[in-house]
Amino acid sequence: MEDLKLHGFWYSPFTMRVVWTLKLKGLAYENIEEDRYNKSPQLLEYNPVHKKTPVLVHGGKPICESMIIVQYIDELWPQNPLVPHDPYDRAQARFWVAYSEQLFSAVVPLIYVDIADDEEKEKAIEKVQKLLKDVEDQCVLLDDEKKFFGGDNINIVDIAFGSMIKFLVTMEDLNKLKVLEVEKFPRLHSWFNNFKNVSIIKENLPNREKMCAIMKYIRERKRELQSSN
Repeated sequence: MEDLKLHGFWYSPFTMRVVWTLKLKGLAYENIEEDRYNKSPQLLEYNPVHKKTPVLVHGGKPICESMIIVQYIDELWPQNPLVPHDPYDRAQARFWVAYSEQLFSAVVPLIYVDIADDEEKEKAIEKVQKLLKDVEDQCVLLDDEKKFFGGDNINIVDIAFGSMIKFLVTMEDLNKLKVLEVEKFPRLHSWFNNFKNVSIIKENLPNREKMCAIMKYIRERKRELQSSN
């Protein structure tokens, strides 16, 4: 049995990436749930630079940053490979993994958007949809003939975007928004349906209602802090 421990937040898209990877690889690990507002001394010791989750601890050695952790796991445990073997395909995959980080930055403001302010709401939605449109139209890995970015099997791009789209649809639920419209993004919509219905992913997706509740709590707590300053 491998000595693996995962420090993370269950609702974090970045933690989701690592959980899915560990599950796809069939690896046992100890889950250490962190408190967003009171992080453990161990976490701060393991990630003194950014002080963020997730952190994977393997044999007492910490690895930080979600996609670095995913690639670390994939290199050590070759079963169910996530990174393409062909160098060109691997480069393309890494490009879109990097692009997925921009999507997170665009989606975060949807937590705090004033849904009564139509202009603010539309601007926030448009920013996300612009990024989604680039993936829909330009990502050659998202072919109409394929179930996943990795073809017939989930790969590193599916892991990266899957966590971000789950985060996005939670924001849709939270604020009664429609961003990932099937008419505008048919390929992405079809892909996400395929992805979330894979048994390992489905069994390890955060509960929809609980995730909305924690996002609402985070939003309200931030507003309280802002009003007190």
